[in-house]
Amino acid sequence: MKRRRVIGGSAAFAALLGLVLTSMTPMGPAAGSESEPELARNADEAVSVVEVNLADHTELDKLVDTGVDLDHAAHLNADGTITAHAVISAGEADALRARGFAVGDTLHDEDDTEAVLAERDATIAAAVEENEEFAAAADAAAVSDVKIIRADYYTSFGVGYLSVEAKWADGQTNSAQLTVQRDSGAGTAIGSGGSQNISRFVDASVYLYHRGAAVVETRPDTIQITSPTGDVATAKVNDWLPIEGDATWGPNYQTDFITSYLTPTELYDRVKALAAEFPGISEIVELPNETNGYRRNAQAVLGTANASRVAVDSVAWGHEGGNDVSVALTSPGVADAPLSVAVDGPSVTVSLATNASGAVTSTAAQVVAAINASPAASALIVAYTYRGNAGAGVVAPTSAALSDGLSAPETVSRDPHPVYAIRIGKTRDGSKPGVLAYAQEHAREWVPPLVAVESAERLLRNYAQDADTKRLVNNLDIWIVPSVNPDGGHFSFYDFASQRKNMTNHCERSGNADFLARTSWGVDNNRNYDTYSLFDGYNGASSSCTSGTYAGPAELSEPESANIDWIAGANPNIKFAMNLHSSGNYFMWSPGAYITPGRISTPRPTLEEESYFWGASSRILTEIKRYRGMSVTPARTGPISDVLYSAAGNSGDMLWYKHGIYAWNFEVGTQFQPPFENEDPTGASAHAESQEFANGLIELMRVAYDFDKDSQRPTSSVKASASSEAGMVDVTFDVSESAAVFYTLDGSKPTYESALYGTAGLREGAEVVTVPAGTTLNWFSVDSAGNVEKNYRPDGNGKNHNSTTVMAPR
Repeated sequence: MKRRRVIGGSAAFAALLGLVLTSMTPMGPAAGSESEPELARNADEAVSVVEVNLADHTELDKLVDTGVDLDHAAHLNADGTITAHAVISAGEADALRARGFAVGDTLHDEDDTEAVLAERDATIAAAVEENEEFAAAADAAAVSDVKIIRADYYTSFGVGYLSVEAKWADGQTNSAQLTVQRDSGAGTAIGSGGSQNISRFVDASVYLYHRGAAVVETRPDTIQITSPTGDVATAKVNDWLPIEGDATWGPNYQTDFITSYLTPTELYDRVKALAAEFPGISEIVELPNETNGYRRNAQAVLGTANASRVAVDSVAWGHEGGNDVSVALTSPGVADAPLSVAVDGPSVTVSLATNASGAVTSTAAQVVAAINASPAASALIVAYTYRGNAGAGVVAPTSAALSDGLSAPETVSRDPHPVYAIRIGKTRDGSKPGVLAYAQEHAREWVPPLVAVESAERLLRNYAQDADTKRLVNNLDIWIVPSVNPDGGHFSFYDFASQRKNMTNHCERSGNADFLARTSWGVDNNRNYDTYSLFDGYNGASSSCTSGTYAGPAELSEPESANIDWIAGANPNIKFAMNLHSSGNYFMWSPGAYITPGRISTPRPTLEEESYFWGASSRILTEIKRYRGMSVTPARTGPISDVLYSAAGNSGDMLWYKHGIYAWNFEVGTQFQPPFENEDPTGASAHAESQEFANGLIELMRVAYDFDKDSQRPTSSVKASASSEAGMVDVTFDVSESAAVFYTLDGSKPTYESALYGTAGLREGAEVVTVPAGTTLNWFSVDSAGNVEKNYRPDGNGKNHNSTTVMAPR
């Protein structure tokens, strides 16, 4: 018998991997010659998203191994070349060119982000101003202080609903509900049809309106709202038509709850408010690991030449007194003065030594030693030479005020930060199949959290009025983490828009730990997991503390990644997951890493598992396309390491291999921070992307529901064709759905220990099994939900397996 198969998930693979790893050490950036410039940047350097043009995938692997900060885009061109996107400074671009890489056009720069932030601020400011104008007009008695925006009647499965939206002048500051009174039809009295309450809707700290829906016995003709101040508004009730493009949902299904970008603080406030509004079907879960916090020690670098630079860090956090510290290096103005250190409150003054002519003689190393030897000074600061330099240069008189470099408002906490999930489901005791969605592992990706919040809003706000939504919420246990990385997220919004990682500085003071390197610190949360990681010898992560793909000092060293591992480990009912990232419009799953040379992949899914990934993906991507016609292409759909590059230690691999969860990864849109709105309906738009990918995330919930309810047994058949070898027959199996096929060729009964029908190769579909003509082939199939064909008992005692004698077609 001849079998055409690639190694994947087998004992042979494990043995091969073991041989490879015994001769390897964990990989960091590719080692270059001493003449190659370092890929590092200082905080005062602007960064941009820049194209890097590559000859082939081998060159892409070399680029990844440099540790350069890459966007998730790596597009295959028609001529076989690859265009990758790197987030780099001009100096890093020069360093890449020196290493032989072709750096191309700039796609986005910091001006684009400034425009997006200005748009967000203007949107919020305009909404607040509108609220204030409305309130002022109401105070002047020019208009009623309550205005009805919409009153829509609709039915679902024969049940009538009334949805009302209204704006109240005090809504920006007052959380009171409004009461809606209904008539019971034309010509009847207000109140005869009953009443309902509507609640305040606040987005990004801006009051938008009150809204709510309720069941009604008869269709009302008119409604009336009396505000708490006594003002009255009335409106006619309209019939609500289905939303175009949402044909897979009921006519009463509501969408579009996102109006601006949201910071992590705003994201958490949003889901907390949702849980408070819908306590029967949701709750907030504080995850067990707090982050390090949006905080840093205050720092300064004194001097300009590296050999004479003195770096200082405050002992206290910046917001706890470090920002009040200052350091002055002064010349005493006299000859033969000794080096001395004086402290006055938060001010440290170093009087430099001089020679017989009065010239300063103190070196950077001597100044560092003097500061650290002073009990009073060392209680305030720690001094060190610049990036491991010997510090033999003579310092120049200068001074600096220390700063933590953080500019977020006081409303952003500087303490260790809790990470929150909203858990949605009528039953939340682990007995229902679970789905996990999590966003903003990478701080600069501002759209994915909007997808997460939009999806939570849809599930909760449609529960009472949409049967399909109610079915999902009643039968699933849904976890949504809108921001895995709140520290980095706040840093991206307020300090450095291109921040990818968390904020934790693991750099030693002998390296890039000084103030000028502050935008390069942090761990790439999506390289810090404990499955097929850098520490196991896999490619696509770095051991350099300033690399864009820094894997951290150890697996799961970071609270952000430990939280995701905890959710999966503590909730074994979770069977499906979606990691929300941007950008590139990719849709991916495991395997996500490999080893070079040889491109030795992590174990590939079985044919049945791969088929299930593809089948479910087709459903999800169809719903994404439904919103505005945007298609995630086949070339950007598939395993991470097939359509992008190796990403050692990523969370999807951990969820799949360690926890047995079907785990996908969205790459939303084409930019990290696109304009919120775009006049071009097909262009980059955070608003549109939040809606289309929320369509896809909700469809994942349906996939999970269907998986749990699947009781349909698969069917299978054999197709035989002539082989190129004399006396042999080529055999393939056809199955009615994604299903594993176990077979024997020796006449024995098939069991789960029998041969498993596999794949022909990377993205090649099913294998061909070549057997001698006249072979007895026994087999059965089992689908992803565990349904066995014909209810066959695969324990060796079953009798109703499939069987045929394979003969060459005539």
